[in-house]
Amino acid sequence: MELVASLFSGSNYVGVKKMMDVTALRHAAIASNIANVSTPGYKRMQISKDFEEELRTRIEARASSEIATIDPRTEVDELTPSTRADGNNVQIDQEMLELSKNNLNFSTLTDFASGSLKQLRVAITGRSM
Repeated sequence: MELVASLFSGSNYVGVKKMMDVTALRHAAIASNIANVSTPGYKRMQISKDFEEELRTRIEARASSEIATIDPRTEVDELTPSTRADGNNVQIDQEMLELSKNNLNFSTLTDFASGSLKQLRVAITGRSM
């Protein structure tokens, strides 16, 4: 049982789960940005920079209990200037690039998480599949 507990409570696994939450929220923000590309006055959404720094600090400290307690949050991007007369600051090319990067990140995180589950399967069954 200690092996199972160590796999699912370790800072790496907890960090990966939290980063998967972040990529899911980032995906929703990007989807909202793309959906509102033609909405006058719309300001793009992004993951809070403060949250990203806080998460990075906690992951580097390997504080799994602290990693699990923080929740990703979005914020309005007021720093990206609008190049349009209607005040909308969404740039579709940039959003599509961010979407691709986010999909790649999620895929990588999923591979890591499934690797942990494969380790558990090997520990239980004694064989890899």
